[in-house]
Amino acid sequence: MLGLIRNNLKNSWLLAAFLIVALILWNTNLLFGTLKKEERKKMKLWALAQEDLIENSVVNNLTFEVLQQTWINPMIQVDQNEKIIGHKNINWDQTYEDSLVLYKQLEIIKKENQPILIRYKDSLSDINQKLYYGDSILLKKLQYYPMALLLIIFLFGAVLYFVYKTSRISEQNRLWNAMAKETAHQIGTPLTSMIGWITLMKDEKKESEPLSEIEKDLDRLKVITDRFSKMGFLPKLEEADIVSETKKTIEYLEKRSSDLVKFQTKIPKEEILLPLNQQLFGWTLENLIKNGIDAIKGKGTISIDLDTNVNWVIITVSDSGHGMKKELYKKIFSPGFTSKKRGWGLGLSLAKRIISDYHKGKISVKKSVLGKGTTFEILLKKNPKGIS
Repeated sequence: MLGLIRNNLKNSWLLAAFLIVALILWNTNLLFGTLKKEERKKMKLWALAQEDLIENSVVNNLTFEVLQQTWINPMIQVDQNEKIIGHKNINWDQTYEDSLVLYKQLEIIKKENQPILIRYKDSLSDINQKLYYGDSILLKKLQYYPMALLLIIFLFGAVLYFVYKTSRISEQNRLWNAMAKETAHQIGTPLTSMIGWITLMKDEKKESEPLSEIEKDLDRLKVITDRFSKMGFLPKLEEADIVSETKKTIEYLEKRSSDLVKFQTKIPKEEILLPLNQQLFGWTLENLIKNGIDAIKGKGTISIDLDTNVNWVIITVSDSGHGMKKELYKKIFSPGFTSKKRGWGLGLSLAKRIISDYHKGKISVKKSVLGKGTTFEILLKKNPKGIS
């Protein structure tokens, strides 16, 4: 219900903004039309005064006053053969007597307004002249006003969208953090009880492999609970061997995966020390491997490689699954995005947050081929800045 109200309010604001913009543009168009008509009236008045000056030998004060007005429009007067016989308000240096420049100005003005005819009779014949005039500077500036207004509105809308998107992501993060903490709280109670029962079973019976594996699973649950409980807090990074952490995660998942899933690893033997949050790194690697197992539908190959260069530790996780389209490379790291029928679309978004925000590294889809599989890549700096 609340979401519906918010959507209605948002739609109302959009409609109101559209109506305001339409009203402003409509008024601007009316103003433009009015000014254009007023300028044409002035040009017609000047043309009438020109006729009166030539036809009458006596010049009255009104005619003289009108002709003396410079107005603000560029004006070019031509004879019946389109030869220029006069001009006003034209930016043309007569010192150089370059008539070509003036005729170029005439061609520009012709495109702006229809000419005004100046017709009168002299002692010999009828005289037909034309007055071409261009729009004033004010009118030309007004033409660009709607475009400037639309640009401002577009920028304003872009800022609003960015703020809305940011606030929405922030709200989602707060919701997920709260859900994670609540999940940790709910798991904590039965987990404590199960640990107690395991301790009693170990006291009563000798060690057995199933019991040992159950204990490992309980330890894993404790780690997961700890991960959830720390969600929303800046994790502490400590120097750790990324090689052993990677092997630990792979060994745990390999034992609990189907025999149809083949693990191929290429990991160096010597240790590589990095500032690391072991639990969160293990979680990220686990997410990528589980996504690969889902992609191969429980039958295929998962390859994990760990390598280094001068600046980076490089970890790749590949699967022989169905692959993905290139346009999904970035979308899959967005909160809530998932291609699975079940799932909340949180795993990869959290993985990105862990690697990018907390460890100052990079995580991406290195490559993906439809029908052949996908390769994810994690880059961790050997000496990351800003990490204590």
